[in-house]
Amino acid sequence: METEIRVLVTVGLMLLLIMLRLEAEKFGAAEYDEADSEGRPPSLRWRMAWYLTGLVLLVAADLVHPDAANGLYLRLGDRVEAIVFGLAYAAVGTLAAVAFAWLRYRHLRLPPSRLYPGALLNATATAFLDESIFRGLLLAFLVGTGMDSSAANLIQALVYALATRLGARGRDPYMLVLILVIGLFSGWLTMLTGGIGAAFLGHAITRFAVFLATGHAGRVAPVGAEEEDIARRRDLPAGWRPIGTEDGSSEG
Repeated sequence: METEIRVLVTVGLMLLLIMLRLEAEKFGAAEYDEADSEGRPPSLRWRMAWYLTGLVLLVAADLVHPDAANGLYLRLGDRVEAIVFGLAYAAVGTLAAVAFAWLRYRHLRLPPSRLYPGALLNATATAFLDESIFRGLLLAFLVGTGMDSSAANLIQALVYALATRLGARGRDPYMLVLILVIGLFSGWLTMLTGGIGAAFLGHAITRFAVFLATGHAGRVAPVGAEEEDIARRRDLPAGWRPIGTEDGSSEG
């Protein structure tokens, strides 16, 4: 009886973690770690609260579960496989980020260097929480029910995509596709290696690569809505000048 109660409590903690992921926008974390119009990042205090709350709930889930070492995927997995597969994952994810930036902007939209430390923290913390919640806990519970592993992987990836809210109106569909692929590939690697080490490494590097290539943490603006797109529309065509004085300056 005690074992069943501890498992149910762990499930409850997992549901709280999924709810926390749904509220990432309110904390300015994960895909919502975006600078304002003046280039200032979201409140570090709120982001740290999101990261630390997730970490505390994860530690609680690991401690409460009666057999976390075997019943959950909250472990590194095979160390060699975690490094090799994780770096391969990162290489593919980086290429995908660069390819998207080139197709979308025709160049790498490198953000200001002052934003790099916060973006690296966000990419690492978000990847760890995402892999722990959706692969370490949710996928483990689904597989533990005896469900087909492919079906379990698909379900957790869909739940993950929904939790990021990247399918909302006005969001770039590429990021939703990328998140789905991350969810599916991370789940497959987690089951293959027996832990979230490889998925975490590849996911974190991919997130940071997206930031470097697009200037966004993951919530890429729709076509025509970037700051430079708006500024370009306001500029006069080449060779034009406003009606006014001979030097092009308006009177009055």
